[in-house]
Parts: sequence; structure tokens; C-alpha cells
Amino acid sequence: MKRISTGSPFEATMGYSRAIVKGGWCFVSGVTGYDYATMTMPDGIAAQARNCFSTIRAVLDEAGFEMGDIVRVQYTVVDAALVDDLAPELGAALGEVRPAATMVIAGLIRPEMLVEIEVTAFKG
Repeated sequence: MKRISTGSPFEATMGYSRAIVKGGWCFVSGVTGYDYATMTMPDGIAAQARNCFSTIRAVLDEAGFEMGDIVRVQYTVVDAALVDDLAPELGAALGEVRPAATMVIAGLIRPEMLVEIEVTAFKG
């Protein structure tokens, strides 16, 4: 088993890894829209989603996976009214991959967070 970290202070404080690789699987924890280099959060769900996918790509790369290996994705969005602004970013990031997906409308732990994206990747 291999643990991947982005260096986010949340990982140590909350006791989790950004991703776990086990066998042919990579389980990426929920990623919010922070730019982890600066710990800043952009306004707007589209920009936050782009940051989420940037982090996810980097984590998958470090783990030896790629976006095309994603088989499952879960989106948590704070307001259904934001989905129209979010949808083009999802299509841009995963349009050709087409993983199984679930979208949940729910609150997140900080008010600036508008979306959280969790993925599972598999190399068979």
C-alpha cells in the first residue's frame, strides 16, 4: 500500500491521505477547490472544479495512474443551482473517460467550498 499526500494541512489535522494505492486501485479522497501551493480558494464553482481536477491529475500521476483510469467519481455540490456552471468543467475533465458517477447536494465543512470531487481509478 502506498500513501500519497498533497501537503495540505487538512491531511495531518484530520488524519487521512490524499490518496491510497493498493494493487491496481487508486482511491483519491475528496478534493476541494484549493490551490494547495498557495492554500487559496477561487470564487466560483467552475474555477474550484478546475483546481479539483488539477489536484486529482497530479495525485493520479504521482500514483502511476492517469485520468483515463478513473472508473468512479462522486461530486458533492453545496447548491443544485450551481450545477449548470459546474457541468462544463466535468465534461472538459472527464468527457471521454465517462466513469460511473454520483452527484450529491450537501453542505461542505467550510463556507468557501462549493464542490468536492472524489475519484477511484483502476489499472486492470
